[in-house]
Amino acid sequence: MELSCLLVLLIIFVTAVCLPPLGVKVVLPEGQQRSGSIGGATWSHNSSGAYIRARSIPVNPNTDRQNAVRVAVRNLAIFWGTTLTQAQRDGWNAYAANVDWTDRLGQSINLTGLNHFIRCNTQKVVSGIARIDLAPAIQDIGDAEDQLAATASEATQDLTIDGNAAAPWLVEALGWQYYYMGLPQNASIKFFGGPYRFVTAVPGAGPPPFPIVIAAPWVFQEGQRIWLRSRIQRGDGRLSEFAQINFLAAA
Repeated sequence: MELSCLLVLLIIFVTAVCLPPLGVKVVLPEGQQRSGSIGGATWSHNSSGAYIRARSIPVNPNTDRQNAVRVAVRNLAIFWGTTLTQAQRDGWNAYAANVDWTDRLGQSINLTGLNHFIRCNTQKVVSGIARIDLAPAIQDIGDAEDQLAATASEATQDLTIDGNAAAPWLVEALGWQYYYMGLPQNASIKFFGGPYRFVTAVPGAGPPPFPIVIAAPWVFQEGQRIWLRSRIQRGDGRLSEFAQINFLAAA
């Protein structure tokens, strides 16, 4: 067995037996990357490098929002196999083969046609928007919002959201931008991985909607740090990566 494999097994054993809930930073053998759980150890990485922490079982609050997404994903998977035509599935598979995706390790991979079909339609279904069955003809995922900005007022519990009023999705009949707000945090928090709640879906094919003033899905106080992110869906179904900002709530 190679020395690097022995080292990995030793780290997993020590982690499972001795590691407290906090993580430890590690240096992996050159050219190797790891992400996920093995035994009692969870491998991950951040801006400071790779680290290992004791594996914990995620809490499942089983909320109505979670269940709605699960049902949408299940139904879309069933629809893929029972209702889409072979030509439609071939279109999504061709789209997937031509669109690169970056995984958690920063490596370029390709998702499947089914992955993209579900990815591009889940928020539509959850929001009550008509599903799109034809794969996008343009072979990319489109651009994210490049001028995302927002403020929040404790007094009104409203978010005021701004964006690029000249973005192309705004003139497309089936264009949308979806917004999500993170659970408010202390001002000192600089990294946030969730949870997020859906805020609203803003349609295109109309006058620029900015600024958008809407009630926040989380209660917050002045001085708390708020994360906001959005995704743009083009008229042909392409769904962008997230644009994300954070800011401090005002009075």
